[in-house]
Amino acid sequence: MGLDRYPDLDPDEGQVVDAELAVTDDVLVKAFALGPDAELSPHDHADATNVFHVLEGTVTVIQGDTEEAVEAPGVVLHERGEVHGARNDTDERAVLTASLCPLPS
Repeated sequence: MGLDRYPDLDPDEGQVVDAELAVTDDVLVKAFALGPDAELSPHDHADATNVFHVLEGTVTVIQGDTEEAVEAPGVVLHERGEVHGARNDTDERAVLTASLCPLPS
């Protein structure tokens, strides 16, 4: 068994590639690799808290009406029901994980 679940994700320009890293009855952790000019569209989770961990590059994090560039390493908390998303405004790949807890039913 390998303990390292960091995937090798290689998105093209404008592309978001994702992979599930951990799934249990009460948590989901996904990795998102954003190519240059790619966007994880703003959305919300009414019944779950979401945490972004920026692992590589710089991600423009969208939270409600606010946008802020967050460089790796960075952590952003999105409370339940808060609209959030991410965009890569750079010329390099950006990678973040999103942890969702509790897992929506």
